[in-house]
Amino acid sequence: MKQFFLTGFFVLATGFLWFGLQAAQANAQTAANETKNPVGATRKSFVLVELYTSEGCPTCPPADANLARLEKEQPVADTEIITLALHVDYWNSLSWKDIYSSPLFSRRQQIYSQALKINQSYTPQMIVNGQTEFSGNNMAKAQKAILDAAKTNKATIEITPSAADYKIKISDIPPHENATVFLAITEDNVASNRKSGLKSDAKIEHISVVRELKSLGMLTAQQSSLELETALQIQPIWKKENLKLVVFVQENASRKILGTGRIILD
Repeated sequence: MKQFFLTGFFVLATGFLWFGLQAAQANAQTAANETKNPVGATRKSFVLVELYTSEGCPTCPPADANLARLEKEQPVADTEIITLALHVDYWNSLSWKDIYSSPLFSRRQQIYSQALKINQSYTPQMIVNGQTEFSGNNMAKAQKAILDAAKTNKATIEITPSAADYKIKISDIPPHENATVFLAITEDNVASNRKSGLKSDAKIEHISVVRELKSLGMLTAQQSSLELETALQIQPIWKKENLKLVVFVQENASRKILGTGRIILD
């Protein structure tokens, strides 16, 4: 009888110990999850804002200032605004050229005009998430468009530097049509002393100037994820401490932005 009692006590104690260990592990896991996703925390929504501008455009400086404010102040709650300043080349002349301009950016703006059914391209034009366009001088419209865009589902984009290149993981892409993955390298705090043009000898400062824009690959309508690797070619005139790498996914026909991410280059 004594032996039976001791055996039963041992089994009972072992059971309590096992349940105690399970409870401790569960509590530890819950604490870990709460650290990653605190109660009440809101996952930030990423919104892409493009500004089509030019140093030769007399009405563009206020729009450039608005873009800088959106980038630096991030005025929309629970939203990270990712900005691109794309300098078009159709303001250039034989006697003067915007050194940040590219025919590629002018062509991209023309594609927007066709997709959004706009009669012609103009500056300063701001486009939010590839869907809403307006004058870049209108900050009220910009904030409303960003608020609306922040409510839509977005893909998750992770950018990780490796030894010689960057790994890009795109997941949770919402239902979509055929799309393209784009990479942009932007530079902050760039300035030029304009020697000719509409305002001669004026010093102009810019933020989020697109130095490079290229396609990384295509997504079919059936794909909900994609992994890529890419190498960067940093030009000597770019200041690396001011560079950011932006990756975004965009539907080919509608121009809708499906997801955006970025990192600061080290």
